[in-house]
Amino acid sequence: MRTTTLARFGVAFLALGLAGTLAASVLDHSFRRLASPERVHLGEAFGGQVLLVVNTASKCGFTPQYEGLEALHQEFSARGFAVLGFPSNDFMGQEPGTEEEIREFCTLNFGVQFPMFERVVVRGREANPFFRELAAAAGEAPRWNFHKYLVGRNGEVLDSFGSRVRPEDPELRAAVMRALEAPRPATHTP
Repeated sequence: MRTTTLARFGVAFLALGLAGTLAASVLDHSFRRLASPERVHLGEAFGGQVLLVVNTASKCGFTPQYEGLEALHQEFSARGFAVLGFPSNDFMGQEPGTEEEIREFCTLNFGVQFPMFERVVVRGREANPFFRELAAAAGEAPRWNFHKYLVGRNGEVLDSFGSRVRPEDPELRAAVMRALEAPRPATHTP
């Protein structure tokens, strides 16, 4: 599903007065950092940033995308962008290691520094609520590892890119750059 279709849904949600609720709920989840006891609330840690949420795996044909994801993260992080990685073993057991093994693999082989979180289920009835909400907002669930959801500064899902779309893809990069042009939402103080 492309941005224009998502935008139409956004207009419908806005007309129903649900846009703020939907956007807030997408990032209203907490996860443990990979191989760490530290919990991170996505909205608190990353609210106001443009995010590329990716389900990852270490033993997949698309695993080399880690390198491009890290490059994208480094290139745009100063402008309020982050890649968020969520290891998943949903597709043919391609993420079988422990969280410590996953972290070591990503760091040693691809120099991954972008935030990585606990292993999650990303499809089906057992899917983590965060990935269920991303799939519902985008109109598609991950069909394989390295599916990418682009989330705007306001927490709205802007686009969805399948596994075959590499981080260097001109369409993905253009979508990230457009999202980065949006102003950061004003912070509310009680």
